[in-house]
Amino acid sequence: MIKVASYNIRKSIGTDRRRQPDRIMKILAEVDADIVALQEVDRRFGERATTLSPDLIVDFTNYMPVRFGIREQSLGWHGNVLLVKKGIEVRNPQRIELPAFEPRGAVMADVVIGGVAMRVVGMHLGLLGNSRMKQADAIVAHLEKLEQHMPTVIMGDLNQWAEDGKCLVAFARHHDIIPLGPSFHSRRPMLQLDRIITSRDFKLESSGVHRSALARTGSDHLPVWASLSLDPSEVAA
Repeated sequence: MIKVASYNIRKSIGTDRRRQPDRIMKILAEVDADIVALQEVDRRFGERATTLSPDLIVDFTNYMPVRFGIREQSLGWHGNVLLVKKGIEVRNPQRIELPAFEPRGAVMADVVIGGVAMRVVGMHLGLLGNSRMKQADAIVAHLEKLEQHMPTVIMGDLNQWAEDGKCLVAFARHHDIIPLGPSFHSRRPMLQLDRIITSRDFKLESSGVHRSALARTGSDHLPVWASLSLDPSEVAA
């Protein structure tokens, strides 16, 4: 069983308007996923410094951040960060350029967990519908160009509230969009902006939105999660 999660942390600023990275760490511990995609980790302006210290993550959680080597002060790429539990092997981390009027990007890495290799993409799509569609197409095209196929999980904040949105259609051609539930706004969730999408060699065991009292104050989004199973004999590392 593999548990994945996605969480837009809004630069660690909670609904109480306080920036508290340690609160984000506690929420991640509550969710307890093997692999986490975070959005809005870095500050928007200046050096784009991370709001989650790598030392804080390593010292006070069971996670290791995947480094993409962009800016010295940043942790991810356009605010996107992947975390993996300590002991999970990470291979081939890379950035995916996304077309947009505003700065957008996605991150990707191959990981080996439980003897099985899988691919993980973390993303944060744009606010404009046409941009979201082009960005979804760019991510799918990037994956299709890779030589080695792997079971793949794509997750993040899609900024897509309509169930028939074009960006969802782009992903759904060859992937499954997991039912999760509304995750925004955290105080009164009504919109399903945060998504987990998988290739069809995964079997969904359970999924949902993490609605703890701490999560309702940690960000304006709630974390979403899914537990997946995969036959190790089908895709050996």
